[in-house]
Amino acid sequence: MSFAKIFVLLVAAFYLVACSLQNQTESIEKSERDPMPKSAQGIKFATFNVSMEATNYLGRNTENASVDELVSRLAHGDDPQIKNIAEIIQRIAPDVILLNEFDYVEDSKKGVQAFIKNYLNTPQGGAAAIDYPYFYYNTVNTGEPSPFDLDRDGHASGVKGDAFGFGYFPGHYGMVVLSKYPIKQERVRTFQYFKWSDMPAALQPGTEADGLWYTDEEWMALRLSSKSHWDLPIEIGSKTVHLLASHPTPPVFDGPEDRNGKRNHDEIRFWVDYLSNEKYIYDDAKHFGGLSEDSSFVIVGDLNASALEGSARRDGIASLLNHEAVNSIDAPASLGGKANKPNNTKAKHHTAAWGMRADYVLPSRAGLSLINQGVFWPETGDSLHRLVSERSTSSDHKLVWIDVELKP
Repeated sequence: MSFAKIFVLLVAAFYLVACSLQNQTESIEKSERDPMPKSAQGIKFATFNVSMEATNYLGRNTENASVDELVSRLAHGDDPQIKNIAEIIQRIAPDVILLNEFDYVEDSKKGVQAFIKNYLNTPQGGAAAIDYPYFYYNTVNTGEPSPFDLDRDGHASGVKGDAFGFGYFPGHYGMVVLSKYPIKQERVRTFQYFKWSDMPAALQPGTEADGLWYTDEEWMALRLSSKSHWDLPIEIGSKTVHLLASHPTPPVFDGPEDRNGKRNHDEIRFWVDYLSNEKYIYDDAKHFGGLSEDSSFVIVGDLNASALEGSARRDGIASLLNHEAVNSIDAPASLGGKANKPNNTKAKHHTAAWGMRADYVLPSRAGLSLINQGVFWPETGDSLHRLVSERSTSSDHKLVWIDVELKP
């Protein structure tokens, strides 16, 4: 073979390698840039802390907050923040989505159904309308009065720091699940009333110098979940996928006793033990045990914790991410997150504007194949950045999604 032919072959080989590398780079960039890819056969699960709690406009310290504020905002379909939230959901088009910080309204026609009818069923900003024929909406511990002075401010108010979960009224900072697939209501398990003290080796708040934070009476009465923990069996064809939904308390706003940090840890640990089918666990119907080993599931929620940064006890979330039943090899990414904290190498995996991966959609290894995943966080210059530019625009959290295929 002549030198000229060898040279031509080498040039051709170099060109093919360069094209391959360019395609790989373009593929990586597209997965961060494109907020809404979806395979034909995939089922899309999502979580979104919508910051739609009633005090969003009234102010965090108001004494006049009530669920009536959200009811009023949902009634007419013209609230700017909620329209943007609806557009984000329409553009991603999840099949199943958990919304955190959506107040519980006892009359669902004025709550979740009003949101679906007045916002999601109406095209927003050029996006196509979307419908969810199934939903799950239930009580939570936030704002639920306790008889104790849990925050030690000298009086038992029953709300805010003295409630079973921090909130200004019952149902504050609640959660709701929307689904295109039937939810097996008769098999739903809730854990709102599970006692924190019934968790073996629970992290009881206090310090060696000052002693335990809660009295024995308080500790025995306290509930683990700051909102609730839900196991919702979703019926997808002939298969069932368990949606494991929660919203642990932020691990801050406390002192050296670390009552919020320890609670956050144990709220996350609950799912670790649930996946391991620990027998101490009981639901609100007093049925014991966790999830069977071969179950398909998706864990969703604003878990308020990162294994790499932030104020949480990192071993809690790390234990969940490393659980043998969980597929958490790769974290979703976005170009908007990367640009938000340009000096932070972890920023592309952040899900909250203040700079941390806080929101999770984690599929099981059993029964599910991960196809794609992402964080809806368009970068500055993208036409959709208008939806995420400020907290008041939509939320300080971003919608996180995964696309999975059900294994045969």
